[in-house]
Parts: sequence; C-alpha cells; structure tokens
Amino acid sequence: MAQAAATGTRPAAGSRPLGEAPLVSAVLAVVFFLAIAIAFGFMVLPIVAIFVHVPPSTMFHEFSNKIVTDALIVSAKTIVESMVVIVAFGTPTAYFLASRRFPGRTILVTLAELPIVLPPAVAGIGLIVAFGRFGLLGSTFNWLGIDVAFNQTAVVFAISLVAGPFFIRQGIAAFEAIDLNLVSASRTLGAGPFKTFFKVTLPLARGGLGAGFAICMARGLGEFGATIMFAGSFEGTTQTLPLAIYTQFESNFDVAITISSLLIVISLAILLSLKIGALWQPSRRRSASLFARFGSS
Repeated sequence: MAQAAATGTRPAAGSRPLGEAPLVSAVLAVVFFLAIAIAFGFMVLPIVAIFVHVPPSTMFHEFSNKIVTDALIVSAKTIVESMVVIVAFGTPTAYFLASRRFPGRTILVTLAELPIVLPPAVAGIGLIVAFGRFGLLGSTFNWLGIDVAFNQTAVVFAISLVAGPFFIRQGIAAFEAIDLNLVSASRTLGAGPFKTFFKVTLPLARGGLGAGFAICMARGLGEFGATIMFAGSFEGTTQTLPLAIYTQFESNFDVAITISSLLIVISLAILLSLKIGALWQPSRRRSASLFARFGSS
C-alpha cells in the first residue's frame, strides 16, 4: 500500500491481502458442497430407506397381496380413463388458449391453472358440492341415472380435476412455441384449419404435449386428497395405490412399504421417459418433411 501511495497508483479494485482470498474461497467451497450434499441426502435418503426397510423377499411376497393387486388394478384403470379424458378435452383447450388473443384470455388461463395450486382437500370439497348427490349438478345426474360419487367415475373426476391443468399448462407452452410461419405456409398451400392442425401443428407440438402427458400422469397416480373425499377408499372399487398406502399404514406397514416402492418405480419410469423424450427436438429438416408428407397426402 505504501509503495502504491508513493508511486501514485491504487490497488486493483476487488484485490485482497495475500493469504485471505484462498482461505475465504476454501471456506465457501466447503459450505457450498456441504449444502449440496445435505440437499441431495435429504431428497434421496427417504427413497433409499423405503427399499432397505423391508427385505426384498418380503417385499416381493407382498406384491401378491390382494390389497396391492386390487389397488394396482383400480389405479391402472382409472388413470387410463382419466388420461383419455384429459387429452381429449385438454388438447383443444390448450390450443385455443395458445392460438387466440382476446379480452379475458388471461382470466381463462388463470382459471385453467387454478387447480394446480388448490389444496387437494379443497378440490375434493368442490367436486362434492358440484357433482355430488346434493351438489349443483347432482339433481341432473340423478335424473339421468348417473351416480358419480364414491365409485370409479368419481376417481376419474378427481384425477382429471387435479392432474388435467398440468397437461393444459404444458400444452399451451407447446403450441405457443410453434413457428407460426409453418402454420401459415400450410394454409397458403390450401389446407383447411383442421388438416393443418392434425398434419402440421399437432406433430410439431408432440414433444411438449408428451412432456405434459408424463407430468399429468405422474400427478394423477399420486392423487390422494380429492379422491378420498369424493370417491372414498373402498378396496377393489375406489382404493387407488396412494389410498391403499394410507389404509395399510397402521394395519400392515410392510404392505404400505411395498406399495410405496411400486409407486417409486412407476414414477421413475415416467421421469426417465420424460428425460428421453426431451432429447428429441424437431429439427428444421423434420419440419420440412412434414410439408413433404402434407403435399403427398
């Protein structure tokens, strides 16, 4: 410092005394990596604990338990039906909200996303007072001879309400990411709106829609609160895998662990499929091939 003052120069901005920077950097590095280790340990340890808590032989034996098989069948059946409903109604909804700009659009998008942040118990109460026997549409369903409470239809309603917005939200993003010049070109070539949608728009948005589908399915498989309130937990009828974990938690903990491990495997498979699908990106060459197929059809 004295030498710098004598020569009329100042130390470089941000410079520290020798010996201080390496020590501070070392401490910060330790704290940084310790925080990372704690974060990963906190997230991974509960998953690992599920698989080490029960011996593999016991776990595989419990897979043949009637409670597990019944819950798996109910979950598989209701999730397939729910995904058909969500894709059938969610795809045109997402496309409409992504391709149109009109007064009140923001409100509609917000309403479509609202179930994402709603507590599941609130969603269950909403389903009861809307579609239950004494709900807003309950008398209409009774007149039609349709009962949607405490059966598998109620499970489908609950999953669709809670998981559907995830597909719609991702679908909006997928459709908004499409190059509008490609859509305009197809219309210029004489294609109608429906042919353009199925031949150009939908294939280009397929990657984003697939990601939304995977996220939606994962959320639907884990749905608990709205289902137990609106559909109940009846073994072989409405008891899905998460509900079976809840009912077996006190009576047979090994069964609860087994079902939990099964859901982890299914969730991991969905996540890996999402990661693999993300590696695929539509290229300009593929976009051009769409028009080649379009022109030959």
